[in-house]
Amino acid sequence: MTFERPLTEHPILIQEVGMRDGLQSAGSFIETDDKVSLIDQLSSLGLKKIEVTSFVSPKAVPLLADAEVVLSKIQRNPDVVYTALIPNARGLERALQTELDEVNVVMSVSEAHNLANLRMRCSESLEQFRIITRDSGSLRVNGTLATAFGCPFTGPVDSSEVLDWGRRYLDLGIDSLTIADTIGAATPGQVYSVATAFIQAFPGIELTLHLHNTRGLGIANALAGIAAGITRFDASLGGIGGCPYAPGATGNVCTEDLVHALIFDGYSCKVLLPELIEVVNALDVLLPGSLTGLVRTSGLRDRVHSMSEGLQSMLESV
Repeated sequence: MTFERPLTEHPILIQEVGMRDGLQSAGSFIETDDKVSLIDQLSSLGLKKIEVTSFVSPKAVPLLADAEVVLSKIQRNPDVVYTALIPNARGLERALQTELDEVNVVMSVSEAHNLANLRMRCSESLEQFRIITRDSGSLRVNGTLATAFGCPFTGPVDSSEVLDWGRRYLDLGIDSLTIADTIGAATPGQVYSVATAFIQAFPGIELTLHLHNTRGLGIANALAGIAAGITRFDASLGGIGGCPYAPGATGNVCTEDLVHALIFDGYSCKVLLPELIEVVNALDVLLPGSLTGLVRTSGLRDRVHSMSEGLQSMLESV
């Protein structure tokens, strides 16, 4: 596998999912105005897309019960795509009453995980997608293929099966695809292979990689995806998030850590990193527990520290 940087005219695009994927399992409710403030700050940092919220049942996910209010208050940047997850046709009805650019539908390619996560068989999810694409009007529909690299209940997933589900999504009229490592089971070689297969099978279709850092391979997997030709990545500020139906799974690949790796390794990534870290600091105040991102704690790679007078004198004498 050869890792080559993409041409500079094809920058790496970062799509922030922490405001949905992260906050839905944050442990405590973040006040609506605080969510709006965070999203407004993120909107000015060069992110390509922000997943703002989710139109699931407020009883099932009470931490995102304010979806409509959040969307009514945020200040939109025309250069940012604002999206929200919808689980079914009822979610679409709610989404259509708000100002959105896109809705995101999710199905696990593993039957067992789909039943645990959505209480539906894959065939039932696909029927919901058919209704959603039919009734979505001007809204774009992105389709996420969850557990594409492994299921916590049944183990490895055959890449040909993932590819087949992607084809079924597109046959329904879904506009773009996200390949998701929901439980953080993927390895770089596996990511490279699956991403290459999707690019070859569906030329011209917008593809995103959604990676988790459960086993510490999130950034390595992102670089493998870039080598294959993927230029869009979901990430979560502070590394928050994770699948509640994946035992032992930790959060998504951390936005600021991924952006730091890309910028300092010479990739074209237009996200404003210092300002992003300021937003993560604001989030840290609002959440219980500690965030998992490393760059915010260690500082940027080009950070330098003051030397003691004694060390400075020794250096000058050399």
